[in-house]
Amino acid sequence: MSGKLSHLDAEGRARMVDVCAKPATAREAVAEGLVRMAPETLALALSGGGSKGDVRAVAEIAGVMAAKRTAELIPLCHPLPLSSVQVEVSEAHGGEGLAVTARVKTTGPTGVEMEALTAVSVACLTLYDMLKAADRGMSIDAVRLVQKTGGASGDWRRA
Repeated sequence: MSGKLSHLDAEGRARMVDVCAKPATAREAVAEGLVRMAPETLALALSGGGSKGDVRAVAEIAGVMAAKRTAELIPLCHPLPLSSVQVEVSEAHGGEGLAVTARVKTTGPTGVEMEALTAVSVACLTLYDMLKAADRGMSIDAVRLVQKTGGASGDWRRA
């Protein structure tokens, strides 16, 4: 890792990174997050029978939509042609809530880490919104990048 922040110029002003000289390569990023909730809320979410419908399906769609709009939400992100966005909501190991995983792919001059993280974040927020009537004590935790491939910096995987 370099000690230099790529989104700041020599005077410390924010700027969008110029990627025009970078080659287009296949890139992929995987992110994850967790919505912790009471066991009764988890059972309600897994049943698919809540008053707002199948909360997992809605959250998955919200995550895909969010990934496609990342450049509109994060000021210095490049708009990217995404070739694949997959969002999955499943029961977390140990039954502590719902786990969200997003896998995003593109071929381009910059990575899709922010798109994967945005997909997970919005899917988690959607779960909270749809389940808050049953459990206002839920928490959104551990939103993080799990792995990324492609680009000049190479592959990276969380230990």
